Amino acid sequence: MALRVGFVGAGGIANKHMSILSQMKDVEIAAVCDVEKERAKAATDKFGGKAYSDHHDLLDREDISALFVCVPPHAHADVETLAAGKGIHLFIEKPVAISLEKALEVRTAIEKSGVVSSVGYHFRYMSTSRKLKELVTGQTIGMLMGWWLGGLPGVPWWRVKRKSGGQMVEQTTHIFDLARYLAGDVEKAYAAYALRTLGEVPDLDVPDVGTAALQFKDGTVATISNTCMLQGIGSVGIRVICRQFMADLDGDRLRIQRPGEAEELKNSVDPYIAEDEVFIKAIATGDVSQIQSTYADAAKTLAVTLAANESAETGRPVRVAV
Repeated sequence: MALRVGFVGAGGIANKHMSILSQMKDVEIAAVCDVEKERAKAATDKFGGKAYSDHHDLLDREDISALFVCVPPHAHADVETLAAGKGIHLFIEKPVAISLEKALEVRTAIEKSGVVSSVGYHFRYMSTSRKLKELVTGQTIGMLMGWWLGGLPGVPWWRVKRKSGGQMVEQTTHIFDLARYLAGDVEKAYAAYALRTLGEVPDLDVPDVGTAALQFKDGTVATISNTCMLQGIGSVGIRVICRQFMADLDGDRLRIQRPGEAEELKNSVDPYIAEDEVFIKAIATGDVSQIQSTYADAAKTLAVTLAANESAETGRPVRVAV
């Protein structure tokens, strides 16, 4: 019997997951919900299922075992808590919420229900990321240097801070998460942001440059910087500095430098396929050990980015809440 899956949100990343799931044996896309019903209908025309414009209707009327929640940060209302209460397993795209209060509410609901949870921090599933994790295991990391340098996304909600949380929360969260994946929990954050070149963009109230300095609980220090002011160029990555080696994860390539030698590896895994396969398998078997980011873990990444935002606003270092 096929595993019946629903979707809340039918944008680009949701369609990516639908395309992957549609190729899986014993998985059925049963329903798709979007506030723009035409978009939900376009998805169901392509991948099957029934279209909805209200997630309450979907959850009340459809018998589904898993739900993919692919909505903007501000749109996380009650869908996760309702689904968890019905015993529906949850895959949630990052970031998991716009506020820590909402994230902790959902975390509690998931823990109480016992459903499987997975969050779309797909960088963790890359073969290069896994290799980097192996390299640093048992080593003392001195420092990390991360970056997300790119342009302004086209969706209008992204440039409104109360909807997206800004670039650190919505986009550079992947780099914060990689830093946590490698070095563990963060103790405090200090950040500075500025609006340098995009002041003429209508309705924009997020900074276009920013840097966060992080202190990890194990003593590791890190800087993570971002910009959304570039046009047609960009770079995304993280550098790890240990005593015996330095490693750069830049896009899909990992370059490892040691005294007198250098090695370069290319990612060999489609991380989107990997995270979806792991999630579906965890539901089928009950074995969640291969899920690289649970909801509880993703809430910690959100807490770090929110601490960076608070620090940039107040000018003071901020302790990470979870």
